[in-house]
Amino acid sequence: MHELAYLKDLVVILSVAVIVVIAFHRLKLPAIAGFILSGLLVGPRGLGLVSDVHQVEVLAEIGVALLLFGIGLELPLSKLRRLWKLAAVGGILQVGLSTLAAYGIGLLAGLSSNAALLIGFIVALSSTAIVLRGLQNRGEVDAPHGRLILGILVFQDFSVVPIMLIIPLLTGADVTAGAFVTLAAKSFGIVAAVVLLAILVVPRILKLVAQTRQRQLFILSVFVVCLGTAWLVTQSGASLAIGAFLAGLVVAGSEYRHQAMADMISFREIFASLFFVSVGMLLSPDAIFENLVPILAILGGILLGKSAIVFVAALITRMPLRACVIAAFALAQVGEFSFVLLYALQGTDVIDPSVENSLVSAAILSMFITPFVMSFGPRLATGLGKFSRLKRLIEVESAEEAAGAVCKLCDHVIVAGYGFAGRELAQVLEGQHIPYIIVDLNIENVRRALDQGRNAVFGDITSDEVMHQLGIDKARELVLLTNDPSASEHAIRVARELAPRLFITVRTTYLLDIEPLMAAGADEVIPAEREAAVQVAAQVLKRHRVGIQAINDQALEIRDHSEDDNA
Repeated sequence: MHELAYLKDLVVILSVAVIVVIAFHRLKLPAIAGFILSGLLVGPRGLGLVSDVHQVEVLAEIGVALLLFGIGLELPLSKLRRLWKLAAVGGILQVGLSTLAAYGIGLLAGLSSNAALLIGFIVALSSTAIVLRGLQNRGEVDAPHGRLILGILVFQDFSVVPIMLIIPLLTGADVTAGAFVTLAAKSFGIVAAVVLLAILVVPRILKLVAQTRQRQLFILSVFVVCLGTAWLVTQSGASLAIGAFLAGLVVAGSEYRHQAMADMISFREIFASLFFVSVGMLLSPDAIFENLVPILAILGGILLGKSAIVFVAALITRMPLRACVIAAFALAQVGEFSFVLLYALQGTDVIDPSVENSLVSAAILSMFITPFVMSFGPRLATGLGKFSRLKRLIEVESAEEAAGAVCKLCDHVIVAGYGFAGRELAQVLEGQHIPYIIVDLNIENVRRALDQGRNAVFGDITSDEVMHQLGIDKARELVLLTNDPSASEHAIRVARELAPRLFITVRTTYLLDIEPLMAAGADEVIPAEREAAVQVAAQVLKRHRVGIQAINDQALEIRDHSEDDNA
């Protein structure tokens, strides 16, 4: 009968979660917040609908392992190589400064140095699952702030490995100097082993399995790699969650990671939902109301302190001001790896139970409100164009400072964004003697354009003041080539209000972006997803010796299909 009671608890949890998340979806609220609220409702400190919390915690541990395995899958070595500078500089600054700040505050509050340092480690980590999902839902992973956020998150995730290995030193365990050196060697050895497995071993194994064309065998092999790597890592003293994360990195190094991700996603989503439900179960409404002041104080300190530290770290990495603000809001919470550290501290009594309970409540609340904060981050960043004092700190002209030269332009093209597409467009316009001006929030892009002898200024295209300085009322066309769809949408609305007859062209990534951009007032939206389909079809047809006219007709048909699918 115990098994039936356990099954009943699982049915209750999933049923309540489905109802709450549906309600949140109708209210346009984040699903993760719904799962946390579901845990609060069904847990022993809520309505008490679940009788065996320990069994739920076991499932939640599997859930967080699969969740972090999925996160590792999304971080192939090729992506890590592109992010290493942001991860190294931004990550070291963010984790280091956050840990030091929490450590100092803990000492001032009368905590022991070990307890203060452990709290510093816990607070320094952010939620990769919540933040990454938010970036993916808005298509902002490749935006400047997306790359910065992902780089810092990658560093945080890797930093958990040495943190877990030095916890015995901070919890009063009898660890000698030789043991400490051994722990450090294990930490570096684990990372090195993961890299070697990702490059040399796992891709060959998965290739052999894939050649059998047996999907069940492939799924089984992925589970073996996941659980096997996780188990091996746990033998070094690290947790199952860290082992699963490193296993994801191993599989991500192979060409079969996309298939592995597709096969694992259903399992991951179910168990990850249970993890967030289990997090909600840790909340106690009574304890929150009884200790409301210290919990709110800790919550405010976490949100404000981490936001300020991330903003400073982002500025030091020379990111655009808009990216700095959005990243600051996105990384202000406490993450799932923090709970892994808290679980590792259970039974040690290094941190006072009352302090730990308040910290857990504040951490969960920070995760709960993160999706809401992230949705407002881009709106709060749109006023950056008014920060004239900050602009004077850089070595390029702002739109305001270049207004004298811009006022001489007429019937010009405003090019927002100086990535690859922006550079190519500028070259084409020069070749046809069409006047233009480039505007970008990335200082390095502006410097590059100026070094190439092009007319470029630093500015936020979402600001109406910057639009005025760029001569929007006299321009012939605005071309938006940014990687941030929310910023593009806001810029369109501002431009359309200031210049109703202006032709606005927007480059975006996905077909789903077309409708909101057109609704904002764009005249033409060019999704990279559609144009990639056109080019793939054209290249295949050319190799099959199909005529140019037929290829052009097929291209038109593909574009028509994309418009129909988006309608």
